[in-house]
Amino acid sequence: MKYGYARVSTDGQSVAAQVAQLRAAGCGQVFREVASGAKSDRRALRRALDHLATGDVLIVTRLDRLARSTRDLLNTLAAIADRKAAFRSLGDAWADTTTPHGRLMLAVLGGLAEFERDLIRARTSEGRARAVARGVKLGPKPKLTPHQQQEAIRRRDRGDETLREIARTYNVSHSTISRLSA
Repeated sequence: MKYGYARVSTDGQSVAAQVAQLRAAGCGQVFREVASGAKSDRRALRRALDHLATGDVLIVTRLDRLARSTRDLLNTLAAIADRKAAFRSLGDAWADTTTPHGRLMLAVLGGLAEFERDLIRARTSEGRARAVARGVKLGPKPKLTPHQQQEAIRRRDRGDETLREIARTYNVSHSTISRLSA
């Protein structure tokens, strides 16, 4: 079965033109939505994906109706493929997983996106290493001052109080106190 997905960003817009195109393309059911494309969790899209079964096709009028970023597109296409269904964009002939050419183009696009993620990961790692070399402390700020930490360690080591009691006096969790090292 062919399913359509039509989306507009604001209430002032209408999905009517998209629905007409999707019906003309043979879609038996069209899922309609008014939501920003920047949101990755869209209710009607989720329902459309849930309806897909082996051999079904999800059709959109243009790729930007389905996703705003390459990563979002690839995640959505993976969800479609997991259901053994296909995808087709009426306005972007290359984005058609029902043809070998379309599958190839999307595989290349996926490879480029993975390469981009690896580059970002490497640059982030290098930036962190440079920051640590400059003496920057990474992670959240400690909840307790050095003086409070030493005092809490002394109280914990004495054994008169439970970790929860000590933690309550500093307004932190008991695990914060248990992680303190002398």
